[in-house]
Amino acid sequence: MATSPNRPTGEPRDLTAHLMDLALGHLFSAALRTAAHHRLADHLAGGPRTAEQLAATTGTHAPHLRRVLRYLATRGIFREDAAGAYQLTPAAQPLRTDVPDSLHGAVLMATDELFLRTSAAMPEAVEHGGASFERIFGAPLFAHLVTDPAARRLFDDGMSSVSAPVDEAVAATYPFPASGTVVDIGGGRGGLLRAALRRHPQLTGVLFDQAPPLAHHLLDGDELKGRWRTQEGDFFESVPEGGDLYVLKHVLHDWADEPCRRILRSCHRAMTAGSRLLVIESVLPPGNAPHFGKTMDVAMMAVLDGQERTAEEFATLLSAGGFRLTRVLPTPAFPSIVEAVAE
Repeated sequence: MATSPNRPTGEPRDLTAHLMDLALGHLFSAALRTAAHHRLADHLAGGPRTAEQLAATTGTHAPHLRRVLRYLATRGIFREDAAGAYQLTPAAQPLRTDVPDSLHGAVLMATDELFLRTSAAMPEAVEHGGASFERIFGAPLFAHLVTDPAARRLFDDGMSSVSAPVDEAVAATYPFPASGTVVDIGGGRGGLLRAALRRHPQLTGVLFDQAPPLAHHLLDGDELKGRWRTQEGDFFESVPEGGDLYVLKHVLHDWADEPCRRILRSCHRAMTAGSRLLVIESVLPPGNAPHFGKTMDVAMMAVLDGQERTAEEFATLLSAGGFRLTRVLPTPAFPSIVEAVAE
């Protein structure tokens, strides 16, 4: 066992097991995907069940299933009771498909071959620069999604899933104006716009994106009737004019600095005096402490050649696009709200 008499506080006693556990992290992703694929959380919603009972319901192999459940339980996903039955934990609840803010689609997206193969090629990405996704699949992610409808659905479902809790957190945190027009740039299916319009009955909104996500937007319903419209387009070229508040949620982190400057200039041209811009992204803190944004930063590097940024990097990027950063507001979710005004 690799130990040291001068081991710092908090350092694992068995460094070999610790490092190998980290190296085998892909196994946990695979186990989590197995749980999502077979909808184990849905089957446990009614109460504890043994691996044998779950296997009979899901058509799986009970001994293998029990071993996967036991492994997931070591990280707080499910819990085995004294009778050998497994039950839901708070961390397993979002794996259900029938709950608000379900992350079922997000887990299936994040553990899909598209991203696993890309992550495995990270050494080459670090060696050569650029996104490993393009070298593996022959095209950048968004171009690939145009040619693969199944991957497009997986991606849109996953992004909608992971966005839902963020949308509510942002809508509750930011002081949206009582009236005016919110333009959600690259807003996907419109979850954030929907959350903002629900909280502010005098607001109107424009959901701006490409055709595939707009075709499955979330804005229908009597509550929002007559207060929104969708518009298809390319944010590198132009965005809808005349809005009071422009929102870029999880858009800039997809791109390197130069494409981001083009997006920001498109927004700048469309804005009027007094318009504000909100950038909803992880804002990276200094130091060695864990932060989900640091995980996402490496994912963006491998998949899209994008990046997460610090507050200082956002200020520099926004300035190059014609904006001045005015404040950064944390939210209860992992991203923050970076507010800026046009100069």
